[in-house]
Amino acid sequence: MKGVLLAGGTGSRLRPITHTGPKQLIPIANKPVIEYAIDDFKEAGITDIGVILGTQGREAVREYLGDGSRFGVDITYIVQGKPLGLAHAVGCARDFVDGDDFVVYLGDNILNESIADFVRGFEQGEYAAGVALQHVPNPEQFGVATLDEDGNVVRIDEKPDDPEGDLVVIGIYLFSAQVFDAIQRVEPSARGEYEITDAFQILIDEGGPVYSHRVDGWWKDTGRPEDILEANRLILDDIESTIDGTVESGAEVVGKIDLHETATVEDGAVVRGPVSIAEDVVVGDGAYVGPYTSIGPETTIRETHIENSVVIGESTIDAHETFVDSLLGRRTRLESKDGYLPDGRRLVVGENSRLRL
Repeated sequence: MKGVLLAGGTGSRLRPITHTGPKQLIPIANKPVIEYAIDDFKEAGITDIGVILGTQGREAVREYLGDGSRFGVDITYIVQGKPLGLAHAVGCARDFVDGDDFVVYLGDNILNESIADFVRGFEQGEYAAGVALQHVPNPEQFGVATLDEDGNVVRIDEKPDDPEGDLVVIGIYLFSAQVFDAIQRVEPSARGEYEITDAFQILIDEGGPVYSHRVDGWWKDTGRPEDILEANRLILDDIESTIDGTVESGAEVVGKIDLHETATVEDGAVVRGPVSIAEDVVVGDGAYVGPYTSIGPETTIRETHIENSVVIGESTIDAHETFVDSLLGRRTRLESKDGYLPDGRRLVVGENSRLRL
């Protein structure tokens, strides 16, 4: 079994963050989204992984993942070029897959449970494909699956106006090599893309059984700022407290805190977990870092209240302000403007930004 990791999307819903970097490298609890997918592959025993790259951010992904050895996997890069839909992206992996069964994992998805059972169930049958499914409150925004009495998928309706159920296809698929012939017959959809749901339907119509696996734990597609923040909350809920850094005597640290050994919480600062604080961070005098916040590397925070937020890193925040539900890009500088102290702000700030508030 091989793995195919899709990392070619443009991340348009995350702009301005993704104007300067790929969405798959946005950190959740100080760990890039794409690395969670690699961990899931490894846990399922899949170490031969093809990474599909698009036109934007490909070098950044290559630089971060390298050959995969530091993650215990072997990575092959496959250039898709212009994103033309998921079916097109999967089709680009044909030579890499070389006739094997394979798992497709969208690089901006996060699960809190292993994909091992999904893979095992597929391997125990004679299936053309497999889908991971979950019940959601807004099925009209997804591909909605209809199952037969044996639990196999008999139809997938892409973003129906009036969905028949709430069981939807999430961003993890299993395929036999049969899918490549189906992909060659997929026609562009109304939005000009080659839809993976159409490839599934071709397999179903031609009698290829499609295995279904229901995901009981949480799942997040981190395509929007609010999704990043929610995934960050979910991951931080499960962290263990590891205070390896420096906590000065006058600082207050409460709850589950993941504090890197090179980070410092100075006298007069308050940190209330769950919180993740990366390397070379200084939480200085007058700073309050509240629950469900991740502070990325080489960041300094002083005289600022921040909670339920993600600071990607290399930033300076000294604003005499309160920030909540915010996503702050790399190398952000937030400073105060005298005489105006609001109750709170909600921000999405791209890289290399400077704000006076």
